[in-house]
Amino acid sequence: MAHIHTQPGQHDLTISAFIVRTDMGEPKVLLHRHKRLGIYLQVGGHVELSETPWAALVREVGEESGFTIEQLRVYQPAQRLRAVRTLVHPQPVCVRTHRFGDLDHFHTDLAYALQASAEPISHVAHGESDVLVWVSRGELQSLPPDATVPDVLEAYLYVLDEVVPTWEPVRMDAFSLVDPA
Repeated sequence: MAHIHTQPGQHDLTISAFIVRTDMGEPKVLLHRHKRLGIYLQVGGHVELSETPWAALVREVGEESGFTIEQLRVYQPAQRLRAVRTLVHPQPVCVRTHRFGDLDHFHTDLAYALQASAEPISHVAHGESDVLVWVSRGELQSLPPDATVPDVLEAYLYVLDEVVPTWEPVRMDAFSLVDPA
């Protein structure tokens, strides 16, 4: 989806998924080559006006990586809110705001850590970049400076060092994709 807010200084809500493959001996992380920016990033995109952030994450992950909700788990802290009467979304690993490119425009991003244990069973959606790579920690740290942005490296290292060892992987379909009644 395109930017919703287009005036100077406005913010769009985005989501992103830092996907870690844990079945390959050494953990590997997924990068995709962004079709417009030409650099390697985590998968993600805009939250549309008619969807929750969690529904947007599931949609974007499917479109940009081919993973289905049944194939992935979302890392969650052991101590987390579990509401009874409201819709509780998974806990993101971070919430950050950054300037988008050279525009006077911002993205406020909810970033989640996901666990994969196989290749995606679906294909990347038509019109999305199909350049996907799994890289090790060393390969990630060895990327040339113009191949990605420092935030991606920093976030993936945080996920590998802090989230994967201490948070629990929870089935993604344990969280609702529909609005509360």
